[in-house]
Amino acid sequence: MAETLAPQSLSFARLGRALLRGEIALSVGVLGILAILLVPLPAFALDLLLAVSITSAVLVLMVSLLIQKPLEFNAFPAVLLITTLFRLALNVASTRLILSNGHKGVHAAGDVIEAFGQFVMGGNFVIGVVVFIILVIINFMVITRGSTRIAEVAARFTLDSMPGKQIAIDADLSAGMINEDQARARRKMLEEESNFFGAMDGASKFVRGDAIAGLLITAINIIGGIVIGSVTHGLPLAESADTYTRLTVGDGLVAQIPALIISTAAGLIVSKAGLEGAADKALAKQLAKYPQALGLVAGVAALAGILPGMPLIPFWLIAGGAGFLAWRLTKTAEKAAAAPAKSTAPPVEETPESALTMDEVRIELGFGLLPLLNDVQGRRLTDQIKALRKSMAQELGFIMPAVRILDNVQLAHDQYMVRIRELEAGQGRLKLGKLLVMDPMGRGVALEGETVKEPAFGLDAKWIGEDLKEEAGLRGFTIVDPATVMTTHLTEIIKEAMPELLTFAEVKKLLRELPQDTQKLLDDAAPAHISWAGVQRVLQNLLRERISIRDLGSIVEAIAESAPATHDLLLITEHVRARLARQLCFQHRASDGALPIVTLSPSWENSFAEALIGTGADRQLALAPSKLHEFVSAVRVAFERAANQGETPVLLTSAGVRPYVRTLIERFRPATAVMSQNEVHPKAKLRALGVV
Repeated sequence: MAETLAPQSLSFARLGRALLRGEIALSVGVLGILAILLVPLPAFALDLLLAVSITSAVLVLMVSLLIQKPLEFNAFPAVLLITTLFRLALNVASTRLILSNGHKGVHAAGDVIEAFGQFVMGGNFVIGVVVFIILVIINFMVITRGSTRIAEVAARFTLDSMPGKQIAIDADLSAGMINEDQARARRKMLEEESNFFGAMDGASKFVRGDAIAGLLITAINIIGGIVIGSVTHGLPLAESADTYTRLTVGDGLVAQIPALIISTAAGLIVSKAGLEGAADKALAKQLAKYPQALGLVAGVAALAGILPGMPLIPFWLIAGGAGFLAWRLTKTAEKAAAAPAKSTAPPVEETPESALTMDEVRIELGFGLLPLLNDVQGRRLTDQIKALRKSMAQELGFIMPAVRILDNVQLAHDQYMVRIRELEAGQGRLKLGKLLVMDPMGRGVALEGETVKEPAFGLDAKWIGEDLKEEAGLRGFTIVDPATVMTTHLTEIIKEAMPELLTFAEVKKLLRELPQDTQKLLDDAAPAHISWAGVQRVLQNLLRERISIRDLGSIVEAIAESAPATHDLLLITEHVRARLARQLCFQHRASDGALPIVTLSPSWENSFAEALIGTGADRQLALAPSKLHEFVSAVRVAFERAANQGETPVLLTSAGVRPYVRTLIERFRPATAVMSQNEVHPKAKLRALGVV
């Protein structure tokens, strides 16, 4: 027997634990509400459920008053649906009891309905009918209609403003004012806000329908009750009308009072869209701003009290209270104005650690350039920085840090400065309302304007007025707006500083996003054969020559191949470059698909090879100064000759001397690419333009 009961007790315990779970309890509750529509309820059960309906409506109202923001009660539309369905189910249950047992007296539908009927009607059912109709009118015509209209307008304006708010979030993110987590939280709040007001727009129809349903149910109960009492149970018409009207009006009042409370709560929530804080504090704070208004109220109340026929005591009590509040508020405002401003928040002591924090990339603007943050000539600076971060990620395979934008009163009004890790990396001047014009052929701009040097590349340029834009375009000049000038300058600075910005943490983040198989391959090589800092250095070497690390999988495979054979990071980098031969040839190809090259002559190859001293990672180039000068002159002549032909070639050398040749070239031609013969893809089409 005990063995039989044990599994049953275990199943009951499991069922009890399941019912304690919120979602199952809610499901059972909703099913219970639907069951009330079909299953007859005894009078005592109806009393209990009516009490639950009234107290739950009060709870919803109190929560609506105390919440700080409407979104804190974003479950209100669901609560509204459940409470409305609950009241309608109780209406059906009470209707069943009234029509079934109404002939037994006013206690037939339970004590709650009887008490409401006796208390409100006071022995006269006409009073009850009038009070019930007034409550329905207040609920339906005033509160519900106003709440519905506010919800409709709030939903429409919230949905219309969503694109602008999303753009603002993206702009703040690209400008570095917020981080990714903050942007994600703001987007989620924006989505919740739109969903909430959209749901409130639809949920307000529940309240309106509930009011109409309550009126119809009451009318049906009165007519049906009189007919059943007179015809079925043989009651006199007057007694039947009195009994069933009392029961029906009592039932209607029990239903309408919670409905009125819920409607008030809905109106409070939708009308609180612009307020912050609990309703009492928010309203008191705003009304207390103007003690003069309370003073005027006191004067009007005092005058009304002495008018002929007006009761003196009530109006003068109001006048005294309003006058006292106006006096107290005025004194409080005077003390607050006289006292020194005090911060309510405790002062935050800046720690040495916080002083060490620095911005990776920062733009400082003179006060005259602050309009760049807004819509200037259709191009906002923050939008261009966002596009720049995206293009840099696609071009170099590394997401540049967020750019922080600040104003700096120490700068001239039209000056800006770019800082990389707090150090100045570049500066320039912009003329808002004007355009920067350059001649792509380098012949100068023959237009009226202020002659300047373009900040990114140092080209000759002029700031011209908007009226000369069409003429400049007809002459084939390059026309750039101020925001684009700064963005172009920032782009070149970022490309030069990209190796510094590729921190160890960023490298680890990039590697974590690789496929599992590639990560496992790298784990076999690092840190056994190459340190993680060595991997970072290889990637920095590639970025230093503006080689994209977007194909990180191939780079990792090349590192894993070469690291066991050598610990020289320079040789590992050269091996990685050889693996990226297709990418390098594609990156430097001309418009016809061919790779223009200027080759290093055998004599210079020998000169560089003989000038290398040391072994391994300690190898250095020790070329005589006269030879250096001769080499620089030869390179300039060869590349200027190619430039005159409209070509931008690469310098092709042997693999052994390429790094050292590049070290020399970047000092006077940093944009010139230097490739080794190992980095030329077999299928690349070459076009020789000369020899150094």
